[in-house]
Amino acid sequence: MRNDRHAKKTLLIVTLLSAGLALGACTPQYKNHGYIPPQEDLDKIAIGRDTRDTVAQTVGVPVSGGLLTNSGYYYVRSRHRAIGFMAPIETQREVVAVSFDANGVVNNVERFGLERGKVVTIDRRVTSSPISDKSFLRQLLGNLGRFNPAAFGG
Repeated sequence: MRNDRHAKKTLLIVTLLSAGLALGACTPQYKNHGYIPPQEDLDKIAIGRDTRDTVAQTVGVPVSGGLLTNSGYYYVRSRHRAIGFMAPIETQREVVAVSFDANGVVNNVERFGLERGKVVTIDRRVTSSPISDKSFLRQLLGNLGRFNPAAFGG
C-alpha cells in the first residue's frame, strides 16, 4: 500500500514537471535587432544646418550608412518573436532616415514603421526636397523581414 502511494506521488510529480516544461517551451522569446536614436536626440538635428559629421556626433553613425554613395543615414530597429520550434516572426520594424543634400547638409529626417506589412510614415520633418532615394529605403524595409540568421552560421 505504501509503494502504491509512493508510485502515485512520483507519477504526479513527473506529470506536473513534464507539463511545466511543455508549457515553458511555448513561452515566446523576443529578440531585438538594430538601433534607433531616442527622439530627444533626433530633435537636436537642425535641418539645413547640421552635417554628416554633426549628426554622427549627435546620434551616432548607423550600421547601414554608406551603403550607397552620398546616401543618407538609415537607423533600423526590429523585434522578432519565436515560440518553441517555430520560425521567428518579425513583430515590429522601424527606420529613421536622415537625408543629406549634395553638400552633406541635413535636408530631411523621417521615421517609418511597418504596419500590417505596409510601410507607414510615423514622423516626418519635410523640407523643400523629400528623401531622394526612397527606392533604397523601401528596399531596405522589404528585405529586413527576409533575414535568416542561420545563413550566417550562427
